[in-house]
Amino acid sequence: MGAQTEGSVVILGIQIANLSSQEAITDIEKIIREWDGRAHGIFIVNAHTLNLAHEYPAYRDVINSAHVVLADGTGARWAARMQGVRLKDNLVGTDLTPKLFNVTAGRGYRYFLLGADPEIIGRAAKYSADAYPGWDLAGFHHGYFGQDETAQIIEAINVSRPHLLLVGMGNPKQENWINAHLRELQVPVCIGVGGLFDHWGGNLKRAPLWVRRQGFEWLQLLLQQPHKWRRYILGNPKFVMRIVRELLWDRLQRRKD
Repeated sequence: MGAQTEGSVVILGIQIANLSSQEAITDIEKIIREWDGRAHGIFIVNAHTLNLAHEYPAYRDVINSAHVVLADGTGARWAARMQGVRLKDNLVGTDLTPKLFNVTAGRGYRYFLLGADPEIIGRAAKYSADAYPGWDLAGFHHGYFGQDETAQIIEAINVSRPHLLLVGMGNPKQENWINAHLRELQVPVCIGVGGLFDHWGGNLKRAPLWVRRQGFEWLQLLLQQPHKWRRYILGNPKFVMRIVRELLWDRLQRRKD
């Protein structure tokens, strides 16, 4: 599986930080408060993301280039536990982002939303502005734009001077986009948030808390997005097989050594 370092675990070639939600928030705010002029990418990976990273080495390199990689979902927690590492928190973006906004409210921070379709991002922007008045909405833009519009959108983001850019374009597009434009973005923190805007825009509903605690939120998402059945019905068993295979290979190599 790869060598572990203190406070992290490597899963399918991705080094994931083992942080609590409060530690992650503290890290994000530290970047904002001590900003050095560089944009810092933060990526959140789940079983689907890890499958993609395993299949596409270039995408794996993009993920590993992030300032920090956080873990979301039962699959990542299970894979870490197989290596004797108990992840402190499930850092799903739909929970971490609201907690970040609530914990750091009233400190003059601004955010920009990028992603989803024009209707959903508009509703998500209104929801977030109402729900989290302790942060200022600097602006928003949908994610359906061409390469020829990218420079104009980046300029609009930079002119609005946000401290945080939330990018919800799905995997691998959002991570690839952030990575490709980090040097152009004048934003301290850029986070890939997946389906967050669908939740904020009313297109998806969260599973009950007891379902989330049992690790079955993916089933709730599957029921609402049946077109993604391959991700869960085929992807989850594939993920398990890959983890088991890497563990067995790792043990075999240790015996040889």
